Amino acid sequence: MSSSSFDVWQNPLGSRYASQAMLKLFSPRTRASTWRQLWVWLAESQKELGLDVSDEAITQMKAAVVFSDEDFPVAAEEEKKRRHDVMAHVYAYGLRAPAAEKLIHWGATSCYVTDNADLIFLRDGLDILLPKVAKCIKKLSEFAIEHRSLPCLGYTHGQPAQPITVGRRAAQWVEGLLMDLRNLERAREDLTFRGVKGTTGSQASFLQIFDGDHDKVKKLDDLVTAKAGFQKRSIISIQTYNRKTDVDVSNALNSFGATCEHIATTIRMLAMFKELEEPFEKDQIGSSAMAYKRNPMRSERICSLARKLQTLNQGFAQTYAHQWFERSLDDSAIRRIDIPEMFLLADALCIILDNVSSGLVVYPAVINARLQAELPFMATESMIMRMVQKGGSRQEAHEHIRVLSHQAGAVVKQEGKANDLVERVKQEPFFQPIWDELTPDKLLNPAAFVGRAPEQVLEFKAEMVEPALARYKDQMEVVAATEIKV
Repeated sequence: MSSSSFDVWQNPLGSRYASQAMLKLFSPRTRASTWRQLWVWLAESQKELGLDVSDEAITQMKAAVVFSDEDFPVAAEEEKKRRHDVMAHVYAYGLRAPAAEKLIHWGATSCYVTDNADLIFLRDGLDILLPKVAKCIKKLSEFAIEHRSLPCLGYTHGQPAQPITVGRRAAQWVEGLLMDLRNLERAREDLTFRGVKGTTGSQASFLQIFDGDHDKVKKLDDLVTAKAGFQKRSIISIQTYNRKTDVDVSNALNSFGATCEHIATTIRMLAMFKELEEPFEKDQIGSSAMAYKRNPMRSERICSLARKLQTLNQGFAQTYAHQWFERSLDDSAIRRIDIPEMFLLADALCIILDNVSSGLVVYPAVINARLQAELPFMATESMIMRMVQKGGSRQEAHEHIRVLSHQAGAVVKQEGKANDLVERVKQEPFFQPIWDELTPDKLLNPAAFVGRAPEQVLEFKAEMVEPALARYKDQMEVVAATEIKV
């Protein structure tokens, strides 16, 4: 039987969830080509500082930067022989650029390409994610504005509490995403290029190449850092870049995962109440057995992927904590797996959250029915205050309301009937002065119980959301609405 891709395990992040852009960033070709680009920058900079690097060598290296299909088996065969991936790639590159074969990797250690490349991937991965997160913020902010005045039950301790609005609840989700956007921006801005440091970070090999000229060694570091597009370089790098960097980036992505799960969990609960639904396509099947079902499968997927993302930062923290002296190789295998995975997971979450945010369906009648079932209890304080304004006793009003509320509560809980508190108040002579005010447009008006929720949503968008999204305006417009694969 011939071998097939269907006969080996495939990571579902690639086949089911993540975008092509993120998959390409962490592909073998991008990694190998980035290594070659780093070798070009090193050779170019060495030439600029007076070392004997020919124009032909640079020309051949640049022409072969992109790792071809033919290069893969060559590098794989050499790695099988040498048990060293970087040296295998040096060999393969030398075959493509023979004029540079003797000077590729001159003075460098393996981490010059592996670690600097990983920093480039961290940077470019964050650059892919940031406008996607911004777009989710924009979508949910628009939803919040649209529904800022629609009253709904609030909940504390899982129990009905003072009403808020549908839009105000969505704005609460946005606040978490704004914090994630700031965390990711900070992680992006804090990235520091490892640069050109040699085996233990002392730059001893480069000092030898430049005959003890410290200024040229420092200039070499600066030139390569600039060519790679970084503003900062590490001065005290060891053989690797500081693994604390991975901890900080993973913590920011972990936090984003927590926000996604929080939002999706709330959507799932509201779907259970039939107040809100995620998009449901015309031919979508909710259950193989129960044909009527409209399961919130996208929000459930968000929770599932987010839960996985939230576990990865522990591995990065342990890798940093366990690193020996100037370097140990127990960081290699786990990072090859976890760095791509955390970005692919975050990317998948952005795609699904964008999709869900673009098509949330609100059911005002159900929302109002649930609110009306609890509103009489919430209106009791207003009844008491109004009775006092009419000349009644606050204490007497409170006691009457207390007794009637418990009676109505018993009817709801023990008999399963509707809340009849208002009818009981209307039959109690004590409350006759406010009977005519127990109407939906006066004391029982839901809008009277939401406080400044609508105004808060407007202020939040103007003062918090719009300034945060300003820098992403053009990028958000070109972020494609990626089709969910399944």
